[in-house]
Amino acid sequence: MAIYVDADACPVKAEVERVGTRHKARMYVVSNGGLRPSQNPLVENVIVPEGPDVADMWIAERATTGDVVVTGDIPLAAKCVEAGARVLKHNGEALTAANIGNVLATRDLMADLRAADPFRQGGGKGFSKADRSRFLDALERELRAAARD
Repeated sequence: MAIYVDADACPVKAEVERVGTRHKARMYVVSNGGLRPSQNPLVENVIVPEGPDVADMWIAERATTGDVVVTGDIPLAAKCVEAGARVLKHNGEALTAANIGNVLATRDLMADLRAADPFRQGGGKGFSKADRSRFLDALERELRAAARD
């Protein structure tokens, strides 16, 4: 069992490390650089070259059944779900074979709406303490389930 973290702009890296360490899981924190490396021996900081989706491709090539992937990137999540990995968004929402199609469709629809209205301002809601708490609970559940896989 391994945990893969799409670390660029990930607000829950510390939480992943804390829960992953408790489960003695190998963790891969994948980014384009600029992150402070962890001193935890279970954490491997993977720095990939600059470029679109390079970190995503690195994770997608490795994640498989029994692994947990933490990402907010929906196309990456879809690839990992297809490979059998368990996927969590930063707010604790699990992405599964049952819901990934709808999530991808919603993402595409929202991209189309933004493109159609260049004056549209704002984005999603901010990351809250409740989101962090939901993420911690969800990660604990997913790691326990992955250990049974």
